Amino acid sequence: MSPTTLEQAAAQLAPGETELYPVAKHTLIEDVYAFAIGVSFIVLGMIFLKAVGLVTGGVAGIALLVSYIVPLPVGVLFTLINIPFFLFSWPAMGRRFMIKTVLVNLAIMGAAQGAPLAFHLSGVNAIFAALFGGTIIGMGILALARHGAGAGGTGVLALFLQKRKGINAGKTQMTCDALILSASILVLQPHQVLFSLMSAIAMSGVLIGFHKPERYIGR
Repeated sequence: MSPTTLEQAAAQLAPGETELYPVAKHTLIEDVYAFAIGVSFIVLGMIFLKAVGLVTGGVAGIALLVSYIVPLPVGVLFTLINIPFFLFSWPAMGRRFMIKTVLVNLAIMGAAQGAPLAFHLSGVNAIFAALFGGTIIGMGILALARHGAGAGGTGVLALFLQKRKGINAGKTQMTCDALILSASILVLQPHQVLFSLMSAIAMSGVLIGFHKPERYIGR
């Protein structure tokens, strides 16, 4: 279809109608592949941040912070911390989303446990780990969101409060991230807190810049 034809088709759309083509639903194989990518990215990001003693925003940041206090693997903590948030995912996003999110969390726990068998990190620059770790976690969350799943955590809570109470989800997420970083002051060194802030900004930047459902027609 030429640009001219596209423009003519767009002009004929009813008010509020934005799609020129029927919505193409994802296949099961596409969902599984996207979940594998999302899980791998989130686990890889947490490994980089853990290697240099940093945290980030969201439930990944909470899991990392707690891992510096209690002797439990970060992947296990990620899933355990998410259990209360699963209760919000059903009313906020629906049963299908909740089931996918639970499966994703179990996969994250398993992948994080198995990662040391595949590779080890050493000599990682803290600034690189902060920026790369935050960015790759954000890309992982984005891959999951594109296929109707999530990593759980504070993002689900933010969506729940927006749906039920009309509280802006972005503001809720920013508040949660600020609390996580504030709590990290009690555990991390000042320079680690600064780098952790960079990581949280990098993760949020990916979601702010690329998570725009109105531009994406796959379901």
